[in-house]
Amino acid sequence: MEIRYSCNQRDFKKYDTTTIRQEFLIEELFPLDNLQATYSHVDRVVVLSTMPVEKTISLETNIDCWKNLGVKFFLERRELGIINIGGPGLVLAANENYHLNRLDALYLSMGTSDVFFRALDPCNPPKFYMCSAPAHRAYPTKLITFNNAIHRELGSSETANARIIHQFIHPEILETCQLSMGCTILKPGSVWNTMPSHTHERRMEVYLYFDIANDQVVFHYMGEPTETRHVVMQNEQAIISPSWSIHSGCGTANYSFIWSMLGENKIFDDMDHIKTPDLK
Repeated sequence: MEIRYSCNQRDFKKYDTTTIRQEFLIEELFPLDNLQATYSHVDRVVVLSTMPVEKTISLETNIDCWKNLGVKFFLERRELGIINIGGPGLVLAANENYHLNRLDALYLSMGTSDVFFRALDPCNPPKFYMCSAPAHRAYPTKLITFNNAIHRELGSSETANARIIHQFIHPEILETCQLSMGCTILKPGSVWNTMPSHTHERRMEVYLYFDIANDQVVFHYMGEPTETRHVVMQNEQAIISPSWSIHSGCGTANYSFIWSMLGENKIFDDMDHIKTPDLK
């Protein structure tokens, strides 16, 4: 498990490209038949991923790392959100089986033990992307299929940001301690996401960009509204965004991304909007 530490706005202004990428970008995800984990001190989020093919992968693969968190098993005092962006897969949790097709989601309650990940078709393996937040109580585990998500159309082709937001782990669907997750899919011809941009001092966010062609990239913008920086991102890479930072992207073609939010307020529309002409 890689550990990342927090950064304040004043220090961030001095970071060069290499430092920004080292501090915020998660370049390698979905290890074959293994489990990846990155722990950030920004709201203590843990980003995990796995791509099981031939093996059944246990959430306790990194059990020595979990002991470093002061727990006996990973979800002892945490909640976990899972979204599958690959082929059909199976999540086994507390002796229950959950079938996740592409863009299905699963919320696992605090206290859930014996969690395993398995492919149903090794030739088309699942890619389980996960974010975990500290939790103070146990809410029920829930499977949210793509059809059962909340679907919201936003933007327009005139501003190159026509997109559909699919809300999975969301207050209108289920209760959580602080975790929210969903997926935004841009329509062909649209390249901007979350523009006009915003911040939300009450929560942080992690973006996973995917469905990016090999010869395309996304320019992710972050930093204070008047001190913006960019990170060039490839397919299936994630980036950590502190509460004081904008989080917006522009691709060389349309793409998709998963957003995960942790913090004091789970209301999706609770944000501090930035007027586009005010960005610098």
